[in-house]
Amino acid sequence: MLDFKILMLYHCSNSKVYCVAKRINYLNNKDMLIEIHKSKSSYCHFNKLDYHQYDIILPTLDKINRLTISQARKNRAERMLQVKVDELGLKRSQYNDYRVDHKTILVSDLIFRVMTYDHIPEEPGRKLNPKTIADTKVKLNFPPFKHYKLNKNGHPFEIGRSHHRNHNEFCLDHGKMTPTLANMFLKLCHRYGTRANWRGYTYNDEMQGQALLQLSQIGLQFDESKSANPFAYYTATITNSFTRVLNIEKKNQNLRDDLLQEAGAKPSMTRQMQNQDQMEEELKKQKDKK
Repeated sequence: MLDFKILMLYHCSNSKVYCVAKRINYLNNKDMLIEIHKSKSSYCHFNKLDYHQYDIILPTLDKINRLTISQARKNRAERMLQVKVDELGLKRSQYNDYRVDHKTILVSDLIFRVMTYDHIPEEPGRKLNPKTIADTKVKLNFPPFKHYKLNKNGHPFEIGRSHHRNHNEFCLDHGKMTPTLANMFLKLCHRYGTRANWRGYTYNDEMQGQALLQLSQIGLQFDESKSANPFAYYTATITNSFTRVLNIEKKNQNLRDDLLQEAGAKPSMTRQMQNQDQMEEELKKQKDKK
């Protein structure tokens, strides 16, 4: 998603002022991932505020080994460099001057996010035929996890968990989605509704409303361990919502046209055009037979 910003450039030689349109990407994966992380963190409890930022995502605690530790060090070094780039506005040619050697990062400083349901209460009977462990647990707004660090002996210990107000109190409603992420959802739905293949429908507002409702329900279900492209995830969700509304409206329109034809009244222009096309095809087939 791109927007345009007007920049005034002053040319000293002939004292002329030029207006240059600069393209600005106001919806990008980097900003979306940041807002998703902030939103999820509001539903979590951490021993310290600094423990909310993880260095690597692992499926189980057993995956903490030499390779994953090395990758976590590299990820932290890249994040530290990105912080410097954002603060100082560095150019790419200056990156090496501020880049941190990942080997110098202490293992005890690394934070591992482990995807697990161990701290989520059971809810037997939520689904008739449970197929996964998630079907036997309380329904959540995003996949649960825990944060771990390594002590001096290399043994992991827990420093935070999701869906908890404190270490022992399970809670689902103490957090909230950030206003910035909500505005991103609004902008996504609005811009998608202005596309050429959707903007002509009279029920476009209903499509956007249905898409926004769907995003508010599954917006935090995006799993950072499987993909780093939330824009594609949200766009696919909006497409499905728009298509669902379109199919429902088409079904209702066909029922209305059938009732109008049975009553001897003229149906919609769409049905009239379809009937005309069918008649032309039948006439063409009859001519071909002759």
